[in-house]
Amino acid sequence: MWTLSGFVDEISSDFTEQCRVASGLGLKHVELRSAWGVNILDLKPEQLTVMKETLAEHDLRVSSIGSPIGKIFIDEDFPPHLERMRHAADVAHEFGAPYIRIFSFFLRPGADPAAHRTEVIDRMRALTRVAEAADLILLHENEKEIYGDVPARCLDIVRSVGSPHLRLAWDPANFVQVGVRPYAEGYASLRPHLEYIQIKDALAADGTVVPAGAGDGEVAQTIRALRHDDFDGFFSLEPHLSAGHATGGFSGPEQFRRAWQAFTDLLDAEGIEYA
Repeated sequence: MWTLSGFVDEISSDFTEQCRVASGLGLKHVELRSAWGVNILDLKPEQLTVMKETLAEHDLRVSSIGSPIGKIFIDEDFPPHLERMRHAADVAHEFGAPYIRIFSFFLRPGADPAAHRTEVIDRMRALTRVAEAADLILLHENEKEIYGDVPARCLDIVRSVGSPHLRLAWDPANFVQVGVRPYAEGYASLRPHLEYIQIKDALAADGTVVPAGAGDGEVAQTIRALRHDDFDGFFSLEPHLSAGHATGGFSGPEQFRRAWQAFTDLLDAEGIEYA
């Protein structure tokens, strides 16, 4: 039984509507990235309280905190960002979320990733130490234009840090947008470290984001392989069907439903049970 979740801020900026639509689709988990147009790490304590109450009213739990940790340039000051990581851990605990999504730092245009490897690994180790102390798991997402945007560098990060508190989130659309065939070129090497799957697809020709199965993200091949490998984890909808930008994306209620339908159609076609 696979567990579906989703970045519900793609539905609406209003948190009540986020929860209403998610619950209406039968989701039991959501991923928190923003509410009322404010990033989850910048919300006030009283706003977080309202969110917890609204989640309870809709019988929803939190699969992960969709944080922006690691979405700064590698040459930007790190200590304030490390403090932000500590706050992210506190927020995860407040919502009972076992995971926090993170990134491995943007590189300046034209920069050689190898020149920044040591600093990236040092920073990722520091972030992971926070997770170890908090008994949480960090999920590194293969975002475009960060150090870990291709399979080889994703693998380098997780192997070099070498902690069970740093695992990988798999985003097929992001791989497509950096010229990678996700399943063919990344699955075998990354599978031992995969913990969490984000559902987003894209066209190789121009990077356009499309519903799962309609692009070149090899989503069907990947879910078949995950089932064969007895994967048991979250699949989080991150459709980006109306807009995508450095801090997230947006779909709206109808496009979010369309994304849910496309992915559940794939699961149904494969005979995979989900909740």
